[in-house]
Amino acid sequence: MATDTSKYKLNHSMLRVKDPQASLKFYEFLGLKQINKLEFPDNKFDLYFLAFDNPKAASHGNHWTDREGIIELTHNYGTENDPNYKIANGNSDLGRGFGHVAISVDDIQAACRRLEDAGYKFQKKLTDGKMRHIAFALDPDSYWVEIIGQKPLEETESFKETDVETYRMNHTMIRVKDPEISINFYKDVMGMDLKRTSENKNGGFNLYFLGYGPPAPELTANGVSPVADREGLLELTWNYGTEKDPNFKYHDGNSEPQGFGHICVTVDDLDAACARLEEKEVNWKKRLTDGRMKNVAFVLDPDGYWIEIVQNEKLKQRSNW
Repeated sequence: MATDTSKYKLNHSMLRVKDPQASLKFYEFLGLKQINKLEFPDNKFDLYFLAFDNPKAASHGNHWTDREGIIELTHNYGTENDPNYKIANGNSDLGRGFGHVAISVDDIQAACRRLEDAGYKFQKKLTDGKMRHIAFALDPDSYWVEIIGQKPLEETESFKETDVETYRMNHTMIRVKDPEISINFYKDVMGMDLKRTSENKNGGFNLYFLGYGPPAPELTANGVSPVADREGLLELTWNYGTEKDPNFKYHDGNSEPQGFGHICVTVDDLDAACARLEEKEVNWKKRLTDGRMKNVAFVLDPDGYWIEIVQNEKLKQRSNW
C-alpha cells in the first residue's frame, strides 16, 4: 500500500519532566487532560499523554494517535527525589535548540491573570517588553509555554473570564540552522505545508509555521495569527547568519543536558510511510525493524532533532495502545 502524507498528523511533542505530579497539575490547570498513560516499569519510565479533550476541543474523543497537539511527558523513575536533577529547557546557552510549546487562548489578558493568580511564574508577562500580544509562562521544569490570543488584544481587554475549554495546543518551536534546508525537509520529506512566515528583520530572525491540514487563511484579525485556532503546528525559528557558520549546531535535547525529546508524526500506514522515507534517503535514528519496539521509528531532521513515526490507529490498527 502507498502512503498519503495528507493523512499525516503532527501528533505530539515530548518533554522530559522531573516530577510528573507537579507537571500534570500545571498542564491540567491549563485545561489539558491525561488521555493516555504508557508504563514501562522494566525500563523505569512512564509516558503521560496530555491533550485538550472537552466537547469544544479540536479532537474531542479521538484515539490518542488520531490527534494533533498532544504534549507527551516522559518521567524517568526517581528523578523527582533527586535534588541535583534538572531539566534543560532549551533556552539557555547550554542546550539551546527547542524553544517552547504554545497554547492559544480565548482571552489572553484573563488567561495570563488566571495563571498569575494561581502562583505560576512567567518568563515574560504580557506587559513586559515591546511584544504586548504574547506572554511566556514557565512550567514546573521551566519549559517556556507561550500564550497567544485567538482574538485581538483590544477585543478582549475588558473580558474578565477565560474558558480553558476553548484553548488549543497550537505549536511547538524549534530553532534551525538553515531555514531553506529545514523547510524543504519538512515539506518534501515529511509532507507538511508552510502555513505562515513571519519576518523580523529588525530582530534578526524569521519564524516559519508548518503543519498538515488545510492552508491558512490569507486575512486575519489585527495582531492575531491566522493559524491561532489550529493544533499541531511546528514553528521553525531561524536566527540570521547561523547557516553561514560551519561550526554552528543546535542541541537536539537527547544528549546531555536533556530536556525536549522529539516530535511525533502519526501516519496512515507505518510500513509504507517508512518505505517512502527510506526512498527519500532520510537519516534514521531507529528503523522500524531495529530493537524490540517494532511499532515506532525515529528519523533525524537536518538539525538532528528526533521525529518519531507511529501508526494512526484509527486509519489502520497495528498496536494495542
